[in-house]
Amino acid sequence: MLGAIVGDIIGSHYEYVNDRNYDFELFTDGSFFTDDTVMTCAIARWLMESDCLSSSDLIKYMIELGRKYPDVGYGPGFKNWIWSDMPQPYNSYGNGSAMRVSPVALYAQTLNETLELAYITASVSHNHPEGIKGAQATAATIYMAKNGYSKSQIRELVSVMFGYNLYRTINEIRSSYEWNDICQQSVPESIIAFLDGNDFEDVVRLAVSLGGDADTLGAIAGSIAACVYPIPNS
Repeated sequence: MLGAIVGDIIGSHYEYVNDRNYDFELFTDGSFFTDDTVMTCAIARWLMESDCLSSSDLIKYMIELGRKYPDVGYGPGFKNWIWSDMPQPYNSYGNGSAMRVSPVALYAQTLNETLELAYITASVSHNHPEGIKGAQATAATIYMAKNGYSKSQIRELVSVMFGYNLYRTINEIRSSYEWNDICQQSVPESIIAFLDGNDFEDVVRLAVSLGGDADTLGAIAGSIAACVYPIPNS
């Protein structure tokens, strides 16, 4: 979870000003926490405080924190969802379902439980099959990483389970990668950043250097990397 927050803050400055440079300044005057961090914290509160882990309780926590921090980069669809009197899923496959899911994988005791909880966290808003898949793939990767699966095992299992092409490298992807905020084109790339990286900072730098939705790429990649690599103190 801390890996998601750090990755989010590092990537926040570069969401629209990234020149695909690997050697960027990690923290700038323009660095801040975004909706990725706020919704990650909402899911963590749900897991820690809810008695039954119902979707209605989850919505309550998401709305409470979302309205408390209203100007941190929500997309228009999700902003409408936060301020709705009766929020309903809106068939989104945006990467918002994946950037917030990391606490699920840290809480769950089995891979099946991870997938079930990830489904709930996505389906309250991002109920398109690709939105759910993005959340489940991210959570499954985190679960495997924290439980000692090798990178080769993670690459193979996640590729088979979710149909993502993880047999690429960030260097191969970077030159043709275009900015987007959908699961299909940000979740696999974030997982690849983890698979390519050698330490926490390297993983986040690789993800952000793609020149895309940098805070979310950083959050997803960082949430995986923190299960394997220590987050540097400086």
